Amino acid sequence: MFKKIAEFDNRISVSWTNRHFSKKVEKLMKFYVRLGDGYGWALFIAFVIWKTGWITFFKALDHALIALVISLIVYEIVKLSTKRPRPFAANPEIKAEVPPLDKYSFPSGHTMNNLAVATSVFFVVPQYGWIMLILPLTWGLLRVYYGVHWFTDVICGFLLGIFSFIIGYILWLLVEGSLGLPFAEKIESLFGA
Repeated sequence: MFKKIAEFDNRISVSWTNRHFSKKVEKLMKFYVRLGDGYGWALFIAFVIWKTGWITFFKALDHALIALVISLIVYEIVKLSTKRPRPFAANPEIKAEVPPLDKYSFPSGHTMNNLAVATSVFFVVPQYGWIMLILPLTWGLLRVYYGVHWFTDVICGFLLGIFSFIIGYILWLLVEGSLGLPFAEKIESLFGA
């Protein structure tokens, strides 16, 4: 089964990395994929604060931080236990066109960690959070196109990101139920809610 998955991934990666757009489109896509390194969140945070206020932002932050911690823990465990080589390291036909963040490819941390945070934001601010649900998947797919991830890295990163949110949300409910969330209450009192 793993051999068939590897063959499937290799076919997709060779096909995608050997297709190119115009230089202007490539430049724009490389800028866009780098937003997945965290830069896109700065813009989105400013937007959420502007549209919904500080209180809603801090409620989303409560959820997102817990989901992100869970995601990072799961990510490290899975990444270090699988040690799957990146496409450009496994196949000389594939070139890395953006810098990888580390040595191994599985799962896609860009997809997984960004999706854990995006799902948290969507849960609190669905009218704007849906935008951030789409971005991690597109960032991940572009990282396949740029030769630093396999397609299944992105799909599994997507699923593990949602899993991280679910575990984070359950933990958040347990903490809120047993201790309350004094952080959110203090923030609300600071901003006069």
